[in-house]
Amino acid sequence: MSNLSLAERVQQGFQQQLSETKLLDCMRCGFCLPACPTYIHSGNDEQHSPRGRLALMKAVRDGDIPFDGSVQESLDLCLGCRACEPACPAGVEYGHLLENARDVIQREKKQSIKEKASRKMAFDHLFKDPKKMEKTVGLVGFYQKSGLQFLTRKTKILSFFPEIMEGMEGVLPKIEKKESMRGKVFKSERKSTKVAFFAGCMMETIFAKTNDSTVQLLQKLGCDVWVPNNQVCCGALHGHSGELDKAKENARENLDSFLAEDVDYIVNNAGGCGAFLSEYEHLLKDDEAYLEKAREFSKKTIDITSLIHKLGITNLPLKTSEKLTVTYQDSCHLRNVNHVIQEPREILQSIENTSYVELEGADQCCGSAGIYNLIHSEMSMRILDNRMENVKKTASQIIITTNPGCLLQMKLGIERAGLSDKMEAVHLVDFLNDYVGFSKVQ
Repeated sequence: MSNLSLAERVQQGFQQQLSETKLLDCMRCGFCLPACPTYIHSGNDEQHSPRGRLALMKAVRDGDIPFDGSVQESLDLCLGCRACEPACPAGVEYGHLLENARDVIQREKKQSIKEKASRKMAFDHLFKDPKKMEKTVGLVGFYQKSGLQFLTRKTKILSFFPEIMEGMEGVLPKIEKKESMRGKVFKSERKSTKVAFFAGCMMETIFAKTNDSTVQLLQKLGCDVWVPNNQVCCGALHGHSGELDKAKENARENLDSFLAEDVDYIVNNAGGCGAFLSEYEHLLKDDEAYLEKAREFSKKTIDITSLIHKLGITNLPLKTSEKLTVTYQDSCHLRNVNHVIQEPREILQSIENTSYVELEGADQCCGSAGIYNLIHSEMSMRILDNRMENVKKTASQIIITTNPGCLLQMKLGIERAGLSDKMEAVHLVDFLNDYVGFSKVQ
């Protein structure tokens, strides 16, 4: 056991994992401030801004201040939305620095037995083994169908828990048991493109309908869709939660699975997953055995929105004659990491008999950020309620998203704003598959 204090161990870890050069890239210009949700919603508190957090990282690294609970609180409260990166004229790699800082802290701090058990269950089992994820989500399905959900709501048991728990319980989709698509190839009648599909953890279980829609949509667009059998969680939740070594393990397994066959594209339908997948090359930059594989994988990785746009959906009609007004909430990582901004908007704008209204503030985080809304629910709900004020102004019937966390968050926002009788939140591929006719696709 080391005789060093926690502050000294974290300082050493920062010195090893946080590049001084990259920390010094920050010029303290302040362009990141209006892009940062936690800075805005904390009353312009500098320690909850990107440049403030970078200053804290450097101060701890240099020994100017000791690492303590206030430093950890500042880093923990960050959404990790990375909206500061496009706003930064110096190209500071804020997201990677934050992940490395959290990795050091998680490794060095003393964990309670409860925290150790929870993290082990989540990262070593639930988000590692698709079968365990399926069984766990299956319990949610049993809860919904067995009468337990009705009893829970009738007795108002959830009122004794944090408010966010009751809200999320109310917006979870109905869990339906579906046959796994892993290991299968779904042929298109108009074969022109071969893609591998990243099924994801939550998408494959909680949002299985959206995965079905994705495959059906790709088939309509002339893609043969292969779903690798041995794929695992992308590793994003691990990487964002200070478990970089475990994220790397998942990345290696996915590289072996997806590169077993030659495909034109590796497609995903979740903005957060897609961003992490696209950065496997950075994640494994020090792994000589997998670096070339990671480069090949990153080049082929594409989100479903970009592929739809590339394959050319234009001027398609709605299945109904009723005109729809729609708006769009960006997935932070799809926008800020993968720089996919115009593609979903152009797709929605091209659909006949649809009126697209731009959502003010759509480029900023909705407050979901993985499990952030469960851990930091007060800040998350502050951000969400503010967003819903802008959603109301669009007078839309449907708000479109491209990420499961954003989808649940917007569903919750609709309920909190009392708009459930006027509006619904829908994933882009479900909207295209359910609402749009494809008879014009050549």
